[in-house]
Amino acid sequence: MAILTIARKFGSGGREIGQTVAEQMGYQYVDRKRILDDMRNAGLQWEKQAKYYDENYPNVWERYDWSFRGFAALNQSYFLNYALKDKVVIMGRGGNFLLRAVPHALRIRIIAPIEKRIERVMERGEVNSENARWLIDKADHEMSRAIYLIYGKDWDHPSEYDKVLDTAVQSAEEIIPWIKDALIEREKYNTEKARKILELRVLAAKIKVEITINPRFCISVLEVIPKEEGLIEQGLTLHGIIHNQKDIKDVEEIAKRLAGDVPIEFHLQYRWHSRFGPWQFR
Repeated sequence: MAILTIARKFGSGGREIGQTVAEQMGYQYVDRKRILDDMRNAGLQWEKQAKYYDENYPNVWERYDWSFRGFAALNQSYFLNYALKDKVVIMGRGGNFLLRAVPHALRIRIIAPIEKRIERVMERGEVNSENARWLIDKADHEMSRAIYLIYGKDWDHPSEYDKVLDTAVQSAEEIIPWIKDALIEREKYNTEKARKILELRVLAAKIKVEITINPRFCISVLEVIPKEEGLIEQGLTLHGIIHNQKDIKDVEEIAKRLAGDVPIEFHLQYRWHSRFGPWQFR
């Protein structure tokens, strides 16, 4: 079946809509809680990182820290693996960016005017209007910053979604049937080619995670990019900046082992740096 991603403004009712669609269509519902459980299974360290970054926007040093990059890579890998299983609602966390150009993924945005969201948060949380507004502003601002940091994209831009739905214009009772019909229509794009695109992204994410969460590697930039266009021949390209020249061979060996029969190209650059001086090419 088709895949659904939902990005929501805090207090817009998007969470309830996603949960209802999942229940009525027999879809798995994947949100921050599910990912936190996955992080717990990955180890105590990653559970701690997930809890910390779920509540705190990374500061300027943490953005380049091994643990934050590992946390982000694990998140992306988990979401892509859920998408590969099919019949899933992916709530937030940049799912719409991860599944961009996947033909059978329906990427929607749920919004509402601030006044309506304040009312909903007040009813749900038993807080006054001032506190409700503060919660909304904080949640929206932090999510927007996190999305830009990880994906370099504008969370609010309508071009990043297949459809933007306003719960002040349409009720949940109207939106839910529309989403269900759209998912059924989108299913016709769930072809072998579409599934190969997703499989290649899952593989790329797996390789990135394996390398990124290894604390012995000193890597400031790492991207594993699928070659999807046409898919005449599947392949991957690995770009990276590595700060220990001896690690280049090990990184390549790990990537080749995980890629299996899928061809992979390497564009790895060694760059020396010092605690006491600027970055330098060697």
